[in-house]
Amino acid sequence: MTTTETKTKKPKVAKSAVAKVAKIPKAKVSKVAPKKEDSQVLLRIRVRAYESKILDSSVKQIMDTAMRHDATIVGPVPLPTEIKKYTVNRSAFIYKNTREQFEIRVHKRLIDIINPNAKTIEALTNLSLPSGVDIDVKML
Repeated sequence: MTTTETKTKKPKVAKSAVAKVAKIPKAKVSKVAPKKEDSQVLLRIRVRAYESKILDSSVKQIMDTAMRHDATIVGPVPLPTEIKKYTVNRSAFIYKNTREQFEIRVHKRLIDIINPNAKTIEALTNLSLPSGVDIDVKML
C-alpha cells in the first residue's frame, strides 16, 4: 500500500442502536406555509399587543373560533418584538446628567387562514377580544 492510498474504516454500530433510532417518530411541522395557488384565498391576521399573555390568549381564541368552523390554519407565527426606547431627563437644571430610560414592547403574532368560508369570516368579525389587542386582517 502506498502513502497516497488510505483505507477508510466504517465504524461498527450495534443493531440495537439502529433499531432505537428507527423507532423515534418524526415531528410534524405545522408552521410551514403551504404553496399558494391561484384559486386559494388567504386571510392574513396580524395581532399586536403590549402584553404577551393577553396576546397569546387572544390568538388562542381566534384559532379556536376558526377551528370550530373547519378552517385550515397556519400559525401562529411569532413575529419579532418591536421595542421602542425613550430616554428622559430627570431634572432640567441641576441634575441634568441623570436620566430615566423607558421602553415599550409590542408583541406580534401572524395567523393565516386558507380558503375561509363565510361562516368563519362572520364568526371572526363578531369575536370580542380584550382591550389592548390590535388586529389587522387582510385578504390575499
